[in-house]
Amino acid sequence: MRGVSLPTHEFARVAEAYVQSFSVPPAARDPGQLADARNLTMSCRAYTRVVLRLRAQAEREASDSAALKAAAPPPPPKKFGNGYSSNRSSPSRTSSRAPSPSSTGHSQQQHSRPSAPGTAFRSPLFRVKRAPLLRVFVPSPDGDWLSDKSVLECEAELKRAGVMGLLRMGDVCWDIAVGDEGNVGRLVWDGSYLLDLDYKYSSVGDLPQYLPTLAFPPSYFHRVIRTGPASTNPVIHLDISPWGQEIAANLQLLQDRVRTETPQGAYHNVVRWVHRSSFVVRSPATSPAKQRMSTGRRPPSPRIPIPESSGLFVDPGWYGTIVVETEGTNEALADLQDRCPGAFPPRAGGPPTVTLKEAKDAKKVFKILREKSRPGEIWIRAVSPKERLF
Repeated sequence: MRGVSLPTHEFARVAEAYVQSFSVPPAARDPGQLADARNLTMSCRAYTRVVLRLRAQAEREASDSAALKAAAPPPPPKKFGNGYSSNRSSPSRTSSRAPSPSSTGHSQQQHSRPSAPGTAFRSPLFRVKRAPLLRVFVPSPDGDWLSDKSVLECEAELKRAGVMGLLRMGDVCWDIAVGDEGNVGRLVWDGSYLLDLDYKYSSVGDLPQYLPTLAFPPSYFHRVIRTGPASTNPVIHLDISPWGQEIAANLQLLQDRVRTETPQGAYHNVVRWVHRSSFVVRSPATSPAKQRMSTGRRPPSPRIPIPESSGLFVDPGWYGTIVVETEGTNEALADLQDRCPGAFPPRAGGPPTVTLKEAKDAKKVFKILREKSRPGEIWIRAVSPKERLF
């Protein structure tokens, strides 16, 4: 309860006072500062345990709900046209007046509200299909930037909390002692170690390239890994070469209208040329009804393996259409072609293929266009090497 009720800036204040106390002799130190630091350390350990407990509860409830839904018999045919209850008016006496929008919305809200036994999981500490934000309290003498020693101490804190066996790839750990500015103090668990964020293309940090983006839902890190004030589109690392032939077949040069803001605060519609293509990530479903008839039980959902990912699979949130966009220049077109080796005809006088690992990784950098994306249709934009900050 202390960890939930205490404002986040209080953690940084206590940590700063605790670090400054080491500059005075031990006899002159305030014992209350050490007690406060110990209390916040224990609070963060308890907070982390509760968050992971909530994740297990949410997944168990979702699994039980899916099992009940699969085992339930088909519903009987409805006897009434409105399908609500028998005390409603008969379909033969339906009113000829159109319902008002307010009454219809109120009625839908009443009947769409779930009953108590089937309520969906809700918690302010964890959301389903989102990365959990775990907490540790490790005062850093080096300031906002965590040193290697501080990162190792964060891992030790997770071990002391007793949650090392519950961590998964993609879990985010926040050293709340260093502050709440941007992504300061946020680390990502890669399955074995805590990793720093990548600051090559963003000043506030993005996910490291070692995490396969397709293994997580498109919005898995939304609001857990924050975006910068200049752009709300997060950087991802995606290899589109397996769909190169489809991208080459659907490539088009189009005009696009973009709404931009001037330094004075006014908005203008700007027309620009873009190269745009698309490909489809298809679900490998193979007639589950036939498999159920032959085996008598529901078959496991087939999954798409991610190459070079140590047994990871594409998350179903990516199933659907992926729209790829880049600038309408020849340089941007050549960059897109390099991201799909073998799909386009060789360019006359083109540069030789660079096989350096760093150059290959640069061809996998994209941004998710949140303002255009929707379920079943994800828009991404190729990030040019010119956009790299360092």
